Amino acid sequence: MSGQFYDVIIVGAGPAGSYIAYELASSGHDVAVFEEKSASRLNVCCTGIISTECFQSLDPGTDVILTKVNSTKLFSPSGRCLRLQTKNVQAYVVNRLLLDKAIASKAQSQGAQYFFSSPVIDIIPGKDGIQAETLCFGAREIFSARAVVLANGFRPKLPRKLGLGKIKSFLVGAQAEIEAKNVDELEVYFGQEIAPGSFAWLVPISTNKAYVGLLATSQAKPHLQKFLNNLSCQGRITSREVEIEQKAIPVGTLARSYGDRVLVIGDAAGQVKPTTGGGIYFGHIGARIAAEVLDEALGSDNLTAGQLSRYQKQWKAKMGKELFLGYRAKWAYAKLSDRQIEGIFNALDSSGMAEALLNSSDFSFDWHSRLILSVLRRSSAYPLMKMRHLLSREASL
Repeated sequence: MSGQFYDVIIVGAGPAGSYIAYELASSGHDVAVFEEKSASRLNVCCTGIISTECFQSLDPGTDVILTKVNSTKLFSPSGRCLRLQTKNVQAYVVNRLLLDKAIASKAQSQGAQYFFSSPVIDIIPGKDGIQAETLCFGAREIFSARAVVLANGFRPKLPRKLGLGKIKSFLVGAQAEIEAKNVDELEVYFGQEIAPGSFAWLVPISTNKAYVGLLATSQAKPHLQKFLNNLSCQGRITSREVEIEQKAIPVGTLARSYGDRVLVIGDAAGQVKPTTGGGIYFGHIGARIAAEVLDEALGSDNLTAGQLSRYQKQWKAKMGKELFLGYRAKWAYAKLSDRQIEGIFNALDSSGMAEALLNSSDFSFDWHSRLILSVLRRSSAYPLMKMRHLLSREASL
């Protein structure tokens, strides 16, 4: 197989990689996608919650939907519950394996060629093209292309080797699928003892099964095991013996998401919502922008870094402010004590602010910056004032 030449080689068959493969193949380009996992094991440590807007844009078909989300229970460190509900469905919990397969199938229907069980171990730039060194079922192979797109998740090696920088900060997500009782809506748990610097979740995926997981600055797996033990003691789950998967989630972006004949999208570029760790929607936006820029560059046969830099300018214009404020809000939240987090719950609940925000134009399932700013402006509660003070050091409120 060595020596085959493509217009574009894409590294990674997740939603972002397969979507850009679909767009470029639909435009008539010769596309190859290399994925280290087998076709039957594409799923990753991901809860799979995506907004209705994201679902409609990806258009994977309704077969991938596990449950619909229009209500959430938020739990404070002491166990106080704040329930929020909207009239309309805000999001879907999707089966990640089926989602990835659906988008890959769309790309294949347009002519994109897929190589599963084929990790890319090196990218070799050249004057007249770029090469990808792969292990196709264990055999070393070299493929050439006019351009390469890195869409292989938070893997620092290749971007660093290509001189694009390194994302230094990250959170760790841990998740397990469990047998559950009386879990019929999304539950989110806050508290530094539960999930340091972030939160835990319980997400129903069928009548008696759920995903349970958390994000943490460190020791995610032990914290999740402790959380599972607590749920078991409450009679919420039937077994503590579950398989826990872990995944590093970037908190920051690459210095450069472009180079000569190279673009980086999705988690690999840091296109992840800092507040939730969700990367499907922002990665999808990045892939959509990258497809437009790369299609034009291929058409003009100008694949220099200068030409491809338009990609970073465009996605930063779309997501940059959102990401920046999300990082700062996450950082400020991590500095709060459980007592102060409890104070935020009191402020949101007693004043009716939570319900008012839910029904305001500031509420969005994907775009959180306006909601964050609105919360900080509306309340004089000390914990929120502290967060506002911390944020004001870096951003104008």
